[in-house]
Amino acid sequence: MIAPHERVAEFAHELLNTGSVVARSDGTVHDLEPAAIGVEEGEAVRRLVVQERATRTIEVGLGYGIASLFMCAGLLEVGGSVMHLALDPFQDERYADCGLQSLEDAGVADIVTFLPEPSELALPDLLRADQRFDVAFLDGNHRFDWVFVDLVLLGRLVRPGSVVFVDDHQLASVRHAVSFVTSNLGWTVVASSEADPLHHWIALRTVTGPDDRDYDHFVEF
Repeated sequence: MIAPHERVAEFAHELLNTGSVVARSDGTVHDLEPAAIGVEEGEAVRRLVVQERATRTIEVGLGYGIASLFMCAGLLEVGGSVMHLALDPFQDERYADCGLQSLEDAGVADIVTFLPEPSELALPDLLRADQRFDVAFLDGNHRFDWVFVDLVLLGRLVRPGSVVFVDDHQLASVRHAVSFVTSNLGWTVVASSEADPLHHWIALRTVTGPDDRDYDHFVEF
């Protein structure tokens, strides 16, 4: 009998092989590329969740739900009481709820909490509620200011020394925001795909100790 985590990963692979999804909400057909991550990146996310023994994960940008599926597969492999939190203010408008549909069809909707709110509003609320996570996945708005804010807030939401996985690192806006957290906040690169002008991901580990920088600390990035 196939294990639950294997079944979810298999569903994600099959969905990507199909290349599109039909929305039950309105019957529209949605091509997964170029918005969705690919199999290689998905498996990298899943492995990181397992390696970190994560039980609580967070994602900015649900989209078609592919990254969520791989993260949930990793969570189920870790086992125990697990949960995944996904943010996406455009899920119904832009994606016709296909991401939520995929999670339901894969049988993981019960371990996913969905917030249809923009990250700049939802993440501070989670901080105020003292929520903490073990692994984060960032694939939201790709403008520099948005990526910068998301990274800083996710860095405070994940536990010290946790991993933040960043999609679309090939974009200058994303790359510069990542450069800030590595040069100024001391985050380190733990994994990365090969350089690619069309799609490149990077995984960063946050610092383990307290933030003891001087009040005017700044490093050019």
